[in-house]
Amino acid sequence: MDKSFSEITSLIKQTRINTLKIVNAELISLYWNIGQYIYTKIEEASWGQSVVKQLANHIQDTEPELKGFSDKNLWRMKQFYEAYKDFPKLSPLVREISWTNNLLIFSRTKTIEEKEFYLKISKQESYSKRELDRQISASLFERTMLGNSKLSPLLREIDSDITNSFKDNYIFEFLNLPDSHNESDLQKALVNQMKNFILELGKDFLFIDKEYKLQVGNSDFYIDLLFYHRGLQCLVAFELKTDKFKPEHLGQLNFYLEALDRDVKKQNENPSIGILLCKDKDNEVVEYALSRSLSPTLVSEYKTQLPDKKLLEKKLHEIFESKNKEE
Repeated sequence: MDKSFSEITSLIKQTRINTLKIVNAELISLYWNIGQYIYTKIEEASWGQSVVKQLANHIQDTEPELKGFSDKNLWRMKQFYEAYKDFPKLSPLVREISWTNNLLIFSRTKTIEEKEFYLKISKQESYSKRELDRQISASLFERTMLGNSKLSPLLREIDSDITNSFKDNYIFEFLNLPDSHNESDLQKALVNQMKNFILELGKDFLFIDKEYKLQVGNSDFYIDLLFYHRGLQCLVAFELKTDKFKPEHLGQLNFYLEALDRDVKKQNENPSIGILLCKDKDNEVVEYALSRSLSPTLVSEYKTQLPDKKLLEKKLHEIFESKNKEE
């Protein structure tokens, strides 16, 4: 009986994998076709750069449930098509890995040989985004070519989960499903409870989104919580870390603020601000991140209207204490 049950379980798992592969291939084909269409229109000089922005706005206005078709993503699709249009033998390969991995490969590699190498190894080893990024950063292609050797046996021993390799945020976004972005239970609890707490502080905070996606170049980043403050007339980004405070946490938050000011902030709004909340087992740390362009008067005004650091630290402590009691 156990054997029969195992066979059914295996059948379910295999069907899930096959379904993900089919959806992924269709999504990549869609991006390829959109990229080809935009490329052709621009080459024919019937479209200028502003038309792509208009197209993105049209999709957003007429079909708001369709996600992933910002002007940045549309340009990515054009670049994707351009990268491989003259190499038809690679067309099937790009459809066998996730869009996120495709983005990494065509944006971080230089030659078509390097692209082909990472396309093949991503498929063969079922690389996750993190593993592929690590191998590119470690110059796996160059080391393999210089050594004129086959792949290291260590690579073969990677515990690859083919299902996870296709759990791409773009698939979930396209199908209008809950985001697959991975969070620990503690991080989820921290984000959700802190969101509710900020909204309780007063009517000036308007919630925009959780895990707000920023696109910078060909990379995606996620802000834990993004609000708009009516009084200050600016975006407020909250980044929450379940570890000890590190200076690089502030650096990351400032990077997010620059991207928000460049791509999201409206002309009539003030520079975005960030609030970093860190909590390890010993203490809580709250830091503000403010634009260097702010005048001393505006900085003072910001601080009087922002939540008090001590209050935020107290809330962080309470959330962790309640979480520990549940466990």
